[in-house]
Amino acid sequence: MKKIVALLAIFLMFACAEEKQSVSRIEGKRININDSLTADQEIEAYVKPFRERIEEDMNKVLSYAPKDMHKNDGELETTIGNLMSDLIKSQSEPIYKKRTGKSIDICLLNHGGIRAPIPKGPIKTQTAFNVMPFENSIVVAELTAANIRNMVAYLAEAKRAHPISGLTIKVDDDFNVKEALVNGKPIEDGKTYTVVTSDYLQNGGDRMDFLKDPESLEILDYKIRNAMIDYFKSTDTIPAKLDGRFVKQ
Repeated sequence: MKKIVALLAIFLMFACAEEKQSVSRIEGKRININDSLTADQEIEAYVKPFRERIEEDMNKVLSYAPKDMHKNDGELETTIGNLMSDLIKSQSEPIYKKRTGKSIDICLLNHGGIRAPIPKGPIKTQTAFNVMPFENSIVVAELTAANIRNMVAYLAEAKRAHPISGLTIKVDDDFNVKEALVNGKPIEDGKTYTVVTSDYLQNGGDRMDFLKDPESLEILDYKIRNAMIDYFKSTDTIPAKLDGRFVKQ
């Protein structure tokens, strides 16, 4: 009898081992999150002071915009793009100079990174979050003259208002580069130039591969959005200008 029980147990073990499991059907249903879901009052009471503090901070007026500024108010340069590149360059300069003893030559950002306009009127903390919702940080890459020329070629080929500061470009009607100046001077062979930009672009974002292999790289530990907020706090009325830094002639 014991032998029969043992044989039966072995048989069942192998039978179970060979049995294949498979999913015959997957079902799901949509649960809408709306006002019909009642809030937990205890959690609401706990969260309320934090929410009110955040709302207060977000609605704090920092500066003033004299006109609407958006990324489509110019062909190759825009008011908001000029503002962004200029302020990132000016806010980063003292940090970089203190660390390295060098100045920043150029700022380069990307057109697509500007996610909202700045409307005429009071500028609030929320404005900076609307324009720059990403957690992009500021870096300074030291590039060869060859890569600066690659940058200029990229901008001319893109035919898009990528924000620049410290760099002026003139192109003809076919977008051939007629002139490119860094701080008013021609690009010099054998010289290196410092470019402040975002960590996203420095890693090759938006196909800006000329930033990927710099001679040196300084990570400022300073987010673009925070630089915007600091600038707004220190500036009563922000400039809104098109100044011919990238033009077709």
